[in-house]
Amino acid sequence: MIYLLGFILALVGLALALHIFGKISYYKIFSRFSIIFTFGMLMLIVVFVIVKGLFSFKLSMLSLHYTTKNVSMGPAIVTTVITVLMAILIASPIGIFTAIYLVEYTDVESKLVQTIRLATETLSGIPSIIYGLFGMLFFGMVLKFGYSIYSGAFTVAIMILPIIIRATEEALKSIHPSIRQGSYALGAGKLRTIFVVVLPIAIPGILSGIILSVGRVIGETAALMFTLGTSTAMPRNLSSSSRTLALHMYMLSSEGLYVGEAYATGMVLLILVLIINSISSKLAGKLMEVK
Repeated sequence: MIYLLGFILALVGLALALHIFGKISYYKIFSRFSIIFTFGMLMLIVVFVIVKGLFSFKLSMLSLHYTTKNVSMGPAIVTTVITVLMAILIASPIGIFTAIYLVEYTDVESKLVQTIRLATETLSGIPSIIYGLFGMLFFGMVLKFGYSIYSGAFTVAIMILPIIIRATEEALKSIHPSIRQGSYALGAGKLRTIFVVVLPIAIPGILSGIILSVGRVIGETAALMFTLGTSTAMPRNLSSSSRTLALHMYMLSSEGLYVGEAYATGMVLLILVLIINSISSKLAGKLMEVK
């Protein structure tokens, strides 16, 4: 606490010195400090997790068969990929077409649109453990899926719907009306205008929402604990129970016996997220060039 207070006082003193002697405005000083702080915290987290994980990582941890000796994350990696793909494939079409309907086919001031927007905002604010409870009761018990990839994927698909809907909505709204009007003037119908003209321009924005959704699914634990389960076995089919990387890391750290292995799992999870974000950013850039 003393060190933190001293660090804050040092920053305040540096800001005053820059303002008085360097003739730099407080706005510029605060902006630069914010950039440095954000980048510094990101690098601190990445370096800390990777360094801690490297010392505990073993190739046997990538085995497809879990034992108490190798504490393998292989089944968790496979389950994570399957769950992410299923959730995105379920939620993306529903979210994108919902946003298209809200932007292109309805009146902004209508009660229907306001009700749907209120519902999506409410969904985005519900704690994930409530989603998990709903998924366990509805998908697990009512639909008889039990603890399975089906239950987990359907539950997180509902969770990421508001993200995809909102991102797609904003991407479609950002397109200037003159583009639509030009398409209509050339004789294209509404449906053709949406799919041939509007959607290709909005793809980078839609892709941003999907990237955020992927990150939400990868990092989810509470909802999946109630629906997917915590089995360490390799899933034989979509009706099998297993665990994702985030769940695997949580279970290892909570047991207290495999803290080093938990750091190694966190390192793999972090690298996986960075790879997905890098690929998505490059893909968005390519799509912008094509556009």
